[in-house]
This record gives sequence, C-alpha cells and structure tokens, in this order.
Amino acid sequence: MGNSEADNTHRVAVLDEELCQPKKCGLECIIYCPVNKTGGACIVQRPEDNKALISEDLCTGCGICIKKCPFDAIIIVNLAKELSTDKIHQYGINSFRFYRLPTPKKGAVVGLVGRNGIGKSTIVNVLSGNMKPNLGKYDHDISWDEVLKYYQGTEMKSHFEKIADGTIRASIKPQLVYLIPKAFKGTTKELLSKYDERNLADKLILQLGLQNILDHDISQLSGGELQRLAVAVAAAKDAEYYFFDEPSSYNDVYQRLAVAKVIRELAEAGRSVMVVEHDLALLDYLSDYVHIIYGEPGAYGIVSGMQSTKVGINNFLEGFLPAENVRFRDRAFKFDISAINEDVILDVPAASYSDLAKSFPSFNLKIAAGTVRKGEIVGIVGANALGKTTFMRMLAGVDKPDSGTIDVGAKISYKPQYLNQEYEGDVRSLMYTAYQSPVEGSPVEEQIIIPMGVKKLFEKSVRNLSGGELQKVAVTASLLREADIYALDEPSAFLDAEDRIAIAKFLQRFVRAQGKSAIIIDHDMQLIDLVADTMVIFEGQPSVTGLATAPMRKEEGMNRFLKALSITYRRDETTGRPRVNKEDGRLDREQKQSGNYYYVKNR
Repeated sequence: MGNSEADNTHRVAVLDEELCQPKKCGLECIIYCPVNKTGGACIVQRPEDNKALISEDLCTGCGICIKKCPFDAIIIVNLAKELSTDKIHQYGINSFRFYRLPTPKKGAVVGLVGRNGIGKSTIVNVLSGNMKPNLGKYDHDISWDEVLKYYQGTEMKSHFEKIADGTIRASIKPQLVYLIPKAFKGTTKELLSKYDERNLADKLILQLGLQNILDHDISQLSGGELQRLAVAVAAAKDAEYYFFDEPSSYNDVYQRLAVAKVIRELAEAGRSVMVVEHDLALLDYLSDYVHIIYGEPGAYGIVSGMQSTKVGINNFLEGFLPAENVRFRDRAFKFDISAINEDVILDVPAASYSDLAKSFPSFNLKIAAGTVRKGEIVGIVGANALGKTTFMRMLAGVDKPDSGTIDVGAKISYKPQYLNQEYEGDVRSLMYTAYQSPVEGSPVEEQIIIPMGVKKLFEKSVRNLSGGELQKVAVTASLLREADIYALDEPSAFLDAEDRIAIAKFLQRFVRAQGKSAIIIDHDMQLIDLVADTMVIFEGQPSVTGLATAPMRKEEGMNRFLKALSITYRRDETTGRPRVNKEDGRLDREQKQSGNYYYVKNR
C-alpha cells in the first residue's frame, strides 16, 4: 500500500526559514524521522546554518516531523503526481513552488483570487516578463529554449516567445505602491506625463480624482493617492497586456469603482487585462473570468482552470472545484444575511453620544447623536477624508470633540487604521502584553488565538510580519484586551478574501457570545454586509466637511449608501453574497426605479 500511494503522489516539503531554530530545539525532526531511523538521510542539517534539509525523494509523507517540530517550521504535503510535470517555478530546495499558469485573454479582464502567500504576485511577474520561470529546476539557470519547448503546442507558447525575444509590451501596477517614491522623484503630474503613451493623462486624472494632487511631490502622497496614481500610470502606457496587483488597497468604495471602470475600459479597447484582487464584490464587478489559486500559503500554489466570474467566485466560496474534483478548503463560506439580529442585541447602551462637532484648520466634522447597544456591531462607511477615523478616536477617548458629550460607561479596545510594526519582540510576547497574562493554555487560546490563525505566528518577530499577518495580529491583540466595545479601523486591509470572510464571521460570533459590542470602519462592502447590524453613513465633501448620520438599520443604511454610489446590489442565489448589478442593466434600472438599491435576501 505504501508503494502504490508513493507512486500516485508528488511530495512537497517546505521549511519556514524564520521558524526553524536548531539552537533552541532538540533536533526532533531528525531524531524521530522513520527513514533516518532505518539508516536513510531523509532529514539532515544544512552545513551552512544547521537548519533542516528535507529530501522530497526519500520522504514518505508520514508527518511525524511536522508533529514533533516545536516551532511548526515544517510543511509536508502529498499532491497528485501529475502536478509534478506542471511545476512552473520553485525558489529553491524546501522552498515555495507553484503549478500551472492563468491564461491572459484579449479583450477581457481575468481575475486571480486566492490566499496571501500563494504565488499570485509571482505569477504576475512571470506573465509580465519580469521573471523567467525555472520549471522547478532551481539549481541552475534554464534557457528560454527549455521554457518554449515546455509550452510547445499551447497558447502560452507565443506569449513566452514575445517575452524571450523582448517584444512583449506589458504594463504592471505593482502591489507595493508605497515603494514608488523610492523609485521616482518628482510630482504626480511629472510621473504621469512621463508614461502617458496613449495621451489619456487628462482623462485618467479626472476619472481617478487626481486633479488636486498634480503638483504634489510623490513622497507626500497618501496610500490611496499613490494607488490611484499607480493605476493611472499603468493604464496610460501603450501595452498589449496589463497587470493590476491589488488595485483597491487604501481606496474607499467610490475610488474602487473609479479604478474598476478604468480597468474595464482597457479590456473594452481590446487589451488583455489580469487583476489580483481580494475585494470579492469588486472582483465580481470588473472581471469577465477568474482563476482560483489554491494550496498552502508559503508552501505551494496551484492555478485552477479558467471559469466564468460568477461560477469561479462561488466555487472559491464553496472551497470546491467541480471540474477538477478538488476540495481545497474543508468548509464553505455562506452569507446568511439578516437585516438585524434583535434577539442578541440588548436594549442597553454600551455607549451613547450627543450631537458632536470637531473642527480642524481646513475640515469640519458634525456627527448626529446615537447609541451603541450591547451585543451590537455598528458598521461605518463613507468616502476617505470625511472623519470616520476621527469619530472612532473620539469614542475611544483618544481625541476630544469641540462640542457635545460622549457617555462611554464601558472600556473600549481600539485598533487603529495604521499598524505599528516597531514593537520589539515576537508575536507571543505581544499577545502576552495585550492579555496581561500568558495566553497558552488559557481560555482565549481556543476562543481567539486559534480561530484568528495567529498561533502559528507566535515565534515570528513582529517587525518581520507581512501586511496580512500584522493585521491579524493587531485585530487579535485588540480582542484580547479586557473591553466592552471593540473599535476596529479597517480590519480587512492587507487580508486576503478568505481571511476577510473568516474574520467577519468570527467577530460576529465573538461579539454575540461575549455580550460585547463592536464598531467597524471598512471599505470592503462584503465584509460590512456580512458583519454589521446597524450602520453609520459618512457623507459630505472629502477634506472639507464630514456629516455622520445616527446609527440606522443595515437595510436602510446600505440603501442610502448605495444610492449615493449609484449602484445596486442583488443576492447570488447560490451563496447569498452581494453582487453589483451591471450599470444600466435591467435589474439595475428596476431596483433604482423601486428605490431598492440593496436586498437583504433574494426576492
């Protein structure tokens, strides 16, 4: 039986370099390995640093080393044997690798959806010509002839021929937009003019709301401004292939829709467009097709076949690919949306406030009086620069209003929008600081730490965490603090689609079970739709005036907000997820006419 299983599987052994600490362990992986015990050398120490080196050929996949490693540094996975011939790139021995590639399509937007750390950005680099795939042969530099031979007889061969001979015209909007000021010095106008090969700068400036920052130095731009500038620069280039890596980050809902329209226009002009995006409502709105990328973050990624957007996103939420008969997640995500869950919300105020006002040199904020009840989750939405964070800081006692009173007879735990990575120490010690006690073996380990997926990060230095890891750690730390109200400013930022849904569902369960309250600011409408009971809508003129409503029922709040956006939502009949109706389509016109911009349940 062992032989037949080995014949049908392709072994993947990955070592987390940061977690492997041979000076702090008893080399359990080497000592307990059955192959080593019989005289083999399946796991040995690397001569340069004494860390584990695992032979994928000798490994039997027994999993003993995984269980014995005290730092969870080893991942061993058995994949279908046929995947071994589909390997596109591997970074090194016991390192990340991915299988198969998505296919660019002329005149269409192809979306990529999947976990963080699963190879999406690497795929963009390969397809845009920024990185030569090594087909898993990491120990030597392979030639383009080998790559072209591998793709002989496929539609990807001509794509790689263009890359090999340097004739590919690709434009890429990078994921890490905050690095742009390090690569380019000058103003917004200068950068856009430099790359305006299609003479579209003036149109893009208006579409993406860049007119007020044209003379600003790039080093002074906010995250959202940099993001929209990067989208404009990518769209202004004259290319065959366009790649947008997470174009929604830092942007509010209005700005996300503007970005989506710019991207769609490229496809309508006959170009090939590929988009990596975690905001599923936005991905649904702008994509024609999707590929799901699944696997084990940091270990391997596998690209699914191309699917229609509706089917692909539904399959992603189901965690199952029917065409390939692959289940890549042990649970499905369902959107069991109700307008408000009155039976768990007590008519007892956790916090209340009168009409509030706060003024800055060039900005005035007015907030209508309201109450946050015990057991209630309040969702806060609105454009950037309308005072949402200022309101949350006032409730948390960080800032004081100029007029009005806030009656908070409760402790508030506040997670700010911008995360601090300057903490000296590992994640375990940060959790200890937040909880004021060791978390391992305590009730919160099962209640919060494990469901939030933070336990496996315990040994990592906070300074070395990725954006998504840092966000999870920051949300977890805020939930560990003894409080009655949890105030979370943009908890979805940097998280992948799967983590966003999982955290939204966890927050809902946690708040209900503990009899607490929560206030959540976010631009991911799917997350707000999933988690909020009531809503506060921020309106006004960004950076000039902000006007906040009193808390209102979610259905009423969503209707008001979507009307301002001039978009309508329907419900997907399979998953219950919100889907944006096609602009000026039949459903869009019908819903606008009836005043129902938002549906809690399918009609």
